[in-house]
Amino acid sequence: MMPLTMAKEGEVNVISRIGGREETRRFLENLGFVVGGAVTVVSDIGGNVIVNVKDSRVAIGKDMANKIYV
Repeated sequence: MMPLTMAKEGEVNVISRIGGREETRRFLENLGFVVGGAVTVVSDIGGNVIVNVKDSRVAIGKDMANKIYV
């Protein structure tokens, strides 16, 4: 298990855990980040990532990406 910031670009990963406070987990869940869901890193710029999740492209900051474990 590793944070999303360490995932390779273009590789499909499965979300195994989402950390952080309840509000943070709920916010990420509303964006489509759910345990067992697939996520693909499209671009990684200084830890900030653009990902494909549930047929959508989402940009998240380094701090949020570090709370998503794949």
